[in-house]
Order: sequence, then structure tokens, then C-alpha cells
Amino acid sequence: MPTPRWIETGSGPHGLVFLHGVSGGALGATDLLPRITPPGWRGLAWDMPGYGASAALDPFDFDGLAVALVALLDAAGLDQAVLVGHSMGGMVALQTAATFPNRVSGLVLACCTPAFGARGGPQQQAFLARRIGPLDEGASMRELAVELIPTMVGPGGDPQVVGDAVDLMAAIPPAVYRAAMRAVVSFDQRAALGGLTMPALVLAGRHDAVSQPLVLRRMAERIPQACYRELDAGHLAPFEEPSAFAEAVQAFLTGLDHAPVTFLL
Repeated sequence: MPTPRWIETGSGPHGLVFLHGVSGGALGATDLLPRITPPGWRGLAWDMPGYGASAALDPFDFDGLAVALVALLDAAGLDQAVLVGHSMGGMVALQTAATFPNRVSGLVLACCTPAFGARGGPQQQAFLARRIGPLDEGASMRELAVELIPTMVGPGGDPQVVGDAVDLMAAIPPAVYRAAMRAVVSFDQRAALGGLTMPALVLAGRHDAVSQPLVLRRMAERIPQACYRELDAGHLAPFEEPSAFAEAVQAFLTGLDHAPVTFLL
């Protein structure tokens, strides 16, 4: 399997990896990555397989994504890393923590859920119809992005944030986007939550209609070493409120140096 492409910032003995969502890419983390990476840390952000400069994955599923992420850690010379996952990236982080727990020293799960819902149920079908249906009817990725992205931000969302997110989504190959969406609706790691032993920070967007805060709070309650915090944002919280997101992540990372983690955010 080709190693996914990544960008990075900083240097030091500790590593974190930012994992973007289904409509993102490493390019979207260019400004965010230095914000969330404390002194003495290496901050990496990947192009998920099939995105940006990373080779595609076949089959495209969470088992393969976790293996690809471990290959990235190997290539970067990191025995362990804190995984900072946004949306689908949080699902990748959960999958990797459940499958390769010795490679994950901490989790930041932002605007993501541990499962999509009933496999093949009406919620799943409606979600796919909204997210893939326009492509079936001839829409381009940019046209789909223009329709979807504005619904993902909170009240008073910055037009620049929306525009940047539209540009990122427009660059995703349609076949890869379709495969990613189908993987998302089949994801379920609820059974693994209680067995996760690494510290975790769960971050919700107060106005997130995609990954609702109540679901994230319940997820945090099931992870033994998790703390929970809400940001005044929608589903694109890391980009809508980058300062608050970075403050929360850096506080969590600082806390990892003082085990056991007892602080609450």
C-alpha cells in the first residue's frame, strides 16, 4: 500500500496527526496545523487515501484507512501519535485506536460520532440520497459543495470559511467521495468505546446538525478517560472557531504530560 501523503510542522519527540473529514484534505489544515501543534511536538496532517496527493484505496473501508494511517506513522518515524480527527477523520481515529491501540497515545474526536445508525435504515438512505444523489443527477462536485457546505456552519458563518471548504470539496474525485460516503454510513465502533484506554477529548459544535452534541456527549461518557467540550460553531468547528479549537487541543496535549489526566475542559 502506498504511504499517504502528509504535510507537517514543528519538531520534537511527540506527534499528532490531523485527520480531515469527508469533504476536506491536508490543504485545509495548512493554517490550522501550526495552531494546534504545541512547542516540542510534530504536527502532521494527511491526505486521506484517494484525496489530494494520496493514492486511492481499494476497497475503500475503515479497516484499510486504519492500516494506511499506521503506514503513515511508520514512514514518519512515529511509534505513537495523538490522533486529531474531524468528522470522518474522527471515525478513522476511532477505528485506528480500536485496531492498533499501541500506536495511539491520545484522541481528539471533533464533530464525529461512533456510528452512523441502523445499517440500511431510512436515515442512512436519506443521507446518501442527499450527499450522493445530486451527483447521480449530473451535478459536479463543486455544485454539490455549493449546496451542502453552507448547511454545515453555525449561525453567522464566515463566508471565507465556507468558500475555502467549497474549494476543498470541489477538488475531490467523485468516485472517491462516493466510496467515502458509503464507508461512513456503514461505520460502527460503539462496542469499542468502553475498551479505549488512551485519554480522549471530545469536541462538539453547539450548532452542529450533522454530528449532534448530545450524541458526542454520550460518546464521551462511554470512553473511560474522555472529557467533553462544546464550541460555539457548527459541523466545521475547527475552521469556524480555530482559536477556540486550538486552545482546547493544546490544553489537552499539555495535560498528557501530566498523567493521569484529571483535568476537565
